[in-house]
Amino acid sequence: DRYTMNTLALLSCFCLLVNPRVSTGFAPASKLSARDVRSQVSFPDRIRYAGESQLWSANEAVNGDILISGLDTKETPSSNNITGEIIATNDPSAATQQPQSTESLPQSQAEEEAKPSFPLVLWRFSRPHTLIGSALAIPSISLLAAPTYKAFFTTRTLVALAYAAVPSLLMNLYITGLNQITDVEIDKINKPYLPIAKGDLKKSTAIGVVLAAVVVSLIMSVCNPVLSTSGLQVALWGSFVLGTVYSLPPFRLKRHPLLAAFCIVAVRGTIINAGFYSHALSAAFSSTKEAAAGFGVLHCLLNDWKCAFSSLFFGVFGIVIALMKDVPDADGDRIFDIKSFTVRIGQKRVFRTMKNLLVALFGVSGGALMKWATMSPTLGATTRRGLTGLGCLLAGYFTYKEAKDVNPEDSGEVYDYYMQLWKLFYLSYLALPLVK
Repeated sequence: DRYTMNTLALLSCFCLLVNPRVSTGFAPASKLSARDVRSQVSFPDRIRYAGESQLWSANEAVNGDILISGLDTKETPSSNNITGEIIATNDPSAATQQPQSTESLPQSQAEEEAKPSFPLVLWRFSRPHTLIGSALAIPSISLLAAPTYKAFFTTRTLVALAYAAVPSLLMNLYITGLNQITDVEIDKINKPYLPIAKGDLKKSTAIGVVLAAVVVSLIMSVCNPVLSTSGLQVALWGSFVLGTVYSLPPFRLKRHPLLAAFCIVAVRGTIINAGFYSHALSAAFSSTKEAAAGFGVLHCLLNDWKCAFSSLFFGVFGIVIALMKDVPDADGDRIFDIKSFTVRIGQKRVFRTMKNLLVALFGVSGGALMKWATMSPTLGATTRRGLTGLGCLLAGYFTYKEAKDVNPEDSGEVYDYYMQLWKLFYLSYLALPLVK
């Protein structure tokens, strides 16, 4: 009869509630532990429990999985559910969500299609802003060394210039590439967009690239009896040695602020400027081999004011760029025990000190050039030096003005300011020949 049927129905519901294999689904999540649920619920192996821990999350869902959440208060991201799984939660609003289309491309295939081409990856790996700086420095220094502007535009000069540029750019690639290879874990924090840290370039491929670059560069420094001058050898071998000990264990001089600063000043100042100045005089502007032999690097530094000026100016500029670069990298350097000046004394102090140093460099150089312009023997020299001095003063004002709105502890703002300094670096090399 009807009374008997109702009684049986109530007894069935009671049995369901007290059965541990079934009651879990109806119990409040706050009263159950993840271990209890996993031991009590008997489902196929393809069931996943979301919200319990990192090991039991939506990231592990595969096609056809059932996700059960509500085991704790953590939210389970649904963005990774790309294959149309059924997701069960204790959130009533989740019932209205529709499964995503199963027509979406697999994630691995989408990533493969979005991967940039190898030439583009190699260009990013070369750190283009440093490559451009080297590409501008070599012709600018050669023009500064030329006895006249007209003497620069000859076949002999252009051949000597090209022969110096190729191995120099390859050496630049070696130094910046080696630094990335040895700093992969640091770059994942400081510069996750770099090719190796991002996963666009395999570390083994990067090693092959830098080895090929340095071998070709060093061979070119010695293989030509006329164009492989002592100045070019100093520039390439000096950069190779200091660039290697700067990044590569067990030396890794970048961990020591003073030694790192020495490497940067030596390369950006003396080695590049004096080396290519000497190369230009020997390979392009000397009449005999005996005369070419007399244009050594040390001779140029001690006896030619133009060489000494460019070495000093860009040596100081180089240290500003190098230490300013460390300001937005403070977090990764601190974690991996890179004792840069930024880690030791703080981002604000390094930023302010480097900004003031660059403002002073532009101010002193601009004032000296304008005073020197008044003593020049010709109108052309007076005009060139005067305009260059005025340009230095304007660059100093720009450096000071732009820094006022920069928060030294904001990595994005400091990096943008740092890249602006590179533009001033390029302009400085373009203006360098005007002081001759």
